Amino acid sequence: MNKELKKRIFTSIILLSLLTAMYFYTFIMIGSMMIIAIIIWIEFYALISKIIKGNRYQDHFFRYISKLASLFYLSIFVYFIFIIESDYTDLKIYLLYSVLVAILSDIGGLVFGKTFKGKKLTKISPNKTVLGSVGSFVLSMVLIPIFYNKLITYDLLSLIMLTIIISLISQIGDLFISLLKRKAKVKDTSDLLPGHGGLLDRLDGIIFAAPSGVLLLNSLN
Repeated sequence: MNKELKKRIFTSIILLSLLTAMYFYTFIMIGSMMIIAIIIWIEFYALISKIIKGNRYQDHFFRYISKLASLFYLSIFVYFIFIIESDYTDLKIYLLYSVLVAILSDIGGLVFGKTFKGKKLTKISPNKTVLGSVGSFVLSMVLIPIFYNKLITYDLLSLIMLTIIISLISQIGDLFISLLKRKAKVKDTSDLLPGHGGLLDRLDGIIFAAPSGVLLLNSLN
């Protein structure tokens, strides 16, 4: 088995275990989210700092992006706390579903990309392929039979379309962080997780897909 795939699977198992504990125990969810949010923001800020260092032409633009990201990040964090503290079970299920779509999208992209290779998707991340992107969509569909009509009250076609959109957002989030790392000329956002990089490296798709998925699933229901 590919070494990178093993790392992704191991990380996914840890994330799923933590997610399960967070789902059943509110104090674990809030505590974990606070710690993760702080670490991810530190890594993101360090990334932006490396990009604007010594480049006065990009300085203003990336500082502006950084401020917007801070506001967005804070808003999402407050919104998630509202979901956790509320009695809206549907919102918690939407959060769980969105996170799982992002995780399976990540694994599907890696498995299909390494197995079938094919045309490169973009210069931003040379390891990503078109077939890998297709694999992200395909593997995320595995969740539909599990959640359909039991936990999420959508018709089948709507749930398929929403799953595709959430997976796409996850992939775009992944590419966006990859673009920032490319401009910062670093491989990982930090060395917090030996062999894995930083939390932002592993949660890049999730931090975009989770809030977007919850908003989409809730607003269209």
